[in-house]
Amino acid sequence: MIHHQKPRKWPWVLLAIFILVAGSVWFAYTWLTQLSPENILNSEFVKKYVADELGEEKAELFSQLPELMGFSEPKTYLFLFLNNTELRPGGGFIGSYATIRMDKGNMEILAMEGTEGIDRNAPDSFKPKPPQILLDHLGVDRWYFRDSNWSPDFAVSAQKSLELYAGENGVASSDIDAVLGITTTVLEELMKITGPFEIQGINFSADTVIEKLEYEVEYGYDDKGLHFFERKQIIKPFMRALMDHLKSDVFKNMSAYQDVFTTLTHEKHIMVYARDPGVQKIVVANNLSGEMNSTSGDYLMWVDANLAALKTDHALTRNLTYVINRHEADERYASPYYIAGVTMKYTHAGVFDWRTTRYRTYARVFVPQGSELISTAGSMRWDRTTDSGKIDSGVENGKQWFGTFIAIEPGKVGKLTFEYRLPDSVATIIEQNQYSLTVQKQLGTIAHGLTFDLNFDKTIRSAKPAEEQKHWGDMKYQLVTDLRVDREFMVSL
Repeated sequence: MIHHQKPRKWPWVLLAIFILVAGSVWFAYTWLTQLSPENILNSEFVKKYVADELGEEKAELFSQLPELMGFSEPKTYLFLFLNNTELRPGGGFIGSYATIRMDKGNMEILAMEGTEGIDRNAPDSFKPKPPQILLDHLGVDRWYFRDSNWSPDFAVSAQKSLELYAGENGVASSDIDAVLGITTTVLEELMKITGPFEIQGINFSADTVIEKLEYEVEYGYDDKGLHFFERKQIIKPFMRALMDHLKSDVFKNMSAYQDVFTTLTHEKHIMVYARDPGVQKIVVANNLSGEMNSTSGDYLMWVDANLAALKTDHALTRNLTYVINRHEADERYASPYYIAGVTMKYTHAGVFDWRTTRYRTYARVFVPQGSELISTAGSMRWDRTTDSGKIDSGVENGKQWFGTFIAIEPGKVGKLTFEYRLPDSVATIIEQNQYSLTVQKQLGTIAHGLTFDLNFDKTIRSAKPAEEQKHWGDMKYQLVTDLRVDREFMVSL
């Protein structure tokens, strides 16, 4: 574990600014690094530039930079490095973390290591009970920090991370001001701009960076004669080299960096949770919070949790299909009601190798509160079994959820379906000839396929986004798109 290193002024400061201000504000700061940081951040010229070029919301975030960079008092941040080739509800498995302190623009690394280090040294007396599915499938004896991001809402997930980090005696746990989650996709996208570079005799490029880093921490360390507890030592020199490339490259490729950082925040590969409610409000306004949306209409969010399936998410293609059908009032229900069905199709294109195995996931679907489960199909008790699995349910963040386990062998296709009755609140809105749907993507996912076949049994007058013209004028809303970002849909009947 790395403790209390000397402050490093620019490479690590650049990393902090990149995360804290969602990228684009970082350019204005970096461009002027030859000046005093405090003067830059408080310059009316720079503030006006940010407002004119990046918009009022980014300008509001920029105005917080002196505070965030520790010019009034030191600030401490917990960075979670999320491996989305091992998908978890909060964006990816927390393989490594860093705790850093900002003091007048300088960054001090208080701790940086793999999460197995802090978990291994957790006090014997600290044994919080994890979700039952983790007990059953991972065989853990407690809820560890590495598994803390079980909620698909980053704010909730980050609060649990802080709780378990403190319980395991994490460095400066009582001082942390914000939690920042970064998926491995960020590295890939940045290296598309910086180009390849070499660390410890290994050549990294955008196409190979994740696979090679994973190999080094799983097997390559042994080839070098390193101890298991040293297996993630390559992360620090890799990040330092990346920051050096960014520092030297950012000015000539400013537009490209701004575009990629904006994309990464919109696609939920960079998430922030701030303990200060005022700062968190700005985080939300800048699309950095990774929170679940509140809505009075229909809602859908599919969430996978890789359970001891190595890094197999890299080999999976997902396609989500959502179906609604209207039913007239009957002996069970006094008013017309709507039955919804959501199906995830998993296509496993991998083979058994050092990073790929059968895919084992605990899948949950989040739907409007008050929804009633009717049936499921595709659930499994365990991998390589034909018995149906247990169906769990609960309420979180104002949403009903249903969950179960499924496994998919390499080269095979698996499907999991939940069928449920939508609550009266949604049915009433549809009967009033309006329908709205929010579909949120899981943090860290790339671009699931998304297909709709919504039968309202009423003629559709208009829809946004519009269907293909061949579907206009009928009673179904049919559309094929993706979940690269959250999607909103409105239909008038």
